[in-house]
Amino acid sequence: MTRPVEQLAAEAEAAFRAGRHAEAIATYRKLLATAPDRANDWFNLALLLRRVRDFRGAIDAYGEALSNGISGPEEVLLNRAVILSEDLREPEEALVDLERALELAPHFVPALLNLGNLYEDMGAREKAGRSYARALEIEPHNPLALARLAEVHRFASADDPLVENLRLELAAQNDPAGAADLGFALGRALDQCGDYDDAFAAYEQANRASAKLSGNSYDPTNAAAFIDRIIENFSDATDCGDYNAASPVFICGMFRSGSTLAERILASHNRMTAGGELDLIPAIVAAMPDFPEAAKNLSSASLERFRQFYLSSLEQLHLDPAGLTDKRPDNFLYVGLIKRIFPNAKIVHTRRDKCDNCLSVYFAHLDPGLTYAHSISAATHWYDQQERLFEHWKSLYPGDIFTLDYDALVVDPQPQVSRLLEFLGLDWDAACMTPHTGSGIVRTASAWQVREPLHGRSSGRWRNYERFVAAEFGRGEERGGDGF
Repeated sequence: MTRPVEQLAAEAEAAFRAGRHAEAIATYRKLLATAPDRANDWFNLALLLRRVRDFRGAIDAYGEALSNGISGPEEVLLNRAVILSEDLREPEEALVDLERALELAPHFVPALLNLGNLYEDMGAREKAGRSYARALEIEPHNPLALARLAEVHRFASADDPLVENLRLELAAQNDPAGAADLGFALGRALDQCGDYDDAFAAYEQANRASAKLSGNSYDPTNAAAFIDRIIENFSDATDCGDYNAASPVFICGMFRSGSTLAERILASHNRMTAGGELDLIPAIVAAMPDFPEAAKNLSSASLERFRQFYLSSLEQLHLDPAGLTDKRPDNFLYVGLIKRIFPNAKIVHTRRDKCDNCLSVYFAHLDPGLTYAHSISAATHWYDQQERLFEHWKSLYPGDIFTLDYDALVVDPQPQVSRLLEFLGLDWDAACMTPHTGSGIVRTASAWQVREPLHGRSSGRWRNYERFVAAEFGRGEERGGDGF
């Protein structure tokens, strides 16, 4: 006997709330097959489909919600745009939905913020600035709108009115998220102006706010123990069969170590494509009951399942694994797993001077969950753990890991680029020397830096803040020489 529509709706909602996604999706589909005009249920189905990574299905479900007259269609269009830009890498289509949302609701600030962010990803600085400025006109005290406007602004003087606006709004901010947004933006502005003392104070305030959002503090003992467990559970270069099809190039290392630049260099080559920060390896790890122990004795069937998940996800993005870069800095934790899934994968380890790298991490508005970013001491400890783990990976896979030194790269690019291409079996391509001229989406904190010609201005940057950080780096007595 067919269950009544309202009963199906109640069962679907209950499964949704309980986190039983497969059951909820199946029930919503059964419900909507019977009553296809229920716009809100199409909306709920779309939410669920995105959670299970059926991005195309989610787009279609949102389309049905729109076709059936859902209230607040601008929110549906915004959700579609986020999937199109973040999950499916289709920025032009996302742009269309955001513009449609703003035609329906010209004062819809979330759409303006996402539009500005999309323009940033595309390298359209002036358009991004106009979107953020419009959002700020509508909501003059919106911290995110102000912070993002400052991010696309070029500062020459601390007397810039936008600096004063940042100061005032930060002083009045009670919400940690808003304080973090404004603090990092103010720090960046003052750093550009050469006002390093006030810049460091702003970054300190930003990191205190970010630490409040995380709910936890960095525990060096637990961090070191986690690296120990990875090393213990990946103690040898396990033979994972005869899989020898094309694999992506995995670029990883510390955040802010030059991974985006490395990807842009490789993407300039006529045989390479930038995949960006794919979340596929972390998604595989998240599905394990307990990493790294669960990865120690994976069956060939499990590895094949992981491989097919990765490859089918690339298909959804219209990406070919051959000549593709997967640039996810924190994949350095999973090199052993990557090599079991893709035995012939090449790893590019981006490395930067410890002081500059850790300072840049401290100055970057990273996810609050990355607790090592909230203090210089924590960042330096995590840097050392990353170095320790990479030494282990290199001992297991000495011919498959290439360390690209950021500081050597920006000082004398040609030898470093040449060695990188040789490592990957690529012919020389002069376009790799001008990665800033390349097109395409860049969705990282380095989005604007990598659109500039190669330069060495960031090498040795820590010395601008030496009075604050020298003790943490143990370099307080250094003078002259190369300093590194």
